[in-house]
Amino acid sequence: MGSKIAPCLWFDGQAEAAALFYVSLFSDAQIGTVSRYGDGMPFPAGTALMVEFTLAGQRFQALNGGPHYTLTEAISLSVDCADQAEVDRLWTALTSDGGVESRCGWLKDKFGVSWQIVPAALGQIMSRPDKAAVGRAMQAMMGMAKLDIAALEAAYAGAA
Repeated sequence: MGSKIAPCLWFDGQAEAAALFYVSLFSDAQIGTVSRYGDGMPFPAGTALMVEFTLAGQRFQALNGGPHYTLTEAISLSVDCADQAEVDRLWTALTSDGGVESRCGWLKDKFGVSWQIVPAALGQIMSRPDKAAVGRAMQAMMGMAKLDIAALEAAYAGAA
């Protein structure tokens, strides 16, 4: 069944394309139920109204609600990445074709959804007992767009 609560992302006609794109990025992802607009509705008949999909065990909904609301950074999808290769792969995919890099591991994809692409190593580095070294790593992170584990480790060690 999955989770009882599902974040609903509001789109203006791109809900199905967005869901298909997101599902393509994760091995443990799938499209669920898709409901469609009928005749005389705000979008052409056959356009997806609501697309239910799952990413890494988390249920989501993508709604084609129209131009009334837009997505903002106030809500972001945070991905815990196992290693730099996963960070690089997701960063490249999500910033391609009109996505926009931000700072500290944040980006907006081509649909306007905000993501945080975070290596698991970041939490490990930031929870170490040497506060001065953690501060150096934090300072390094503040200057990054895509997070770089090797550069964070170097900053922590005082080598950067």
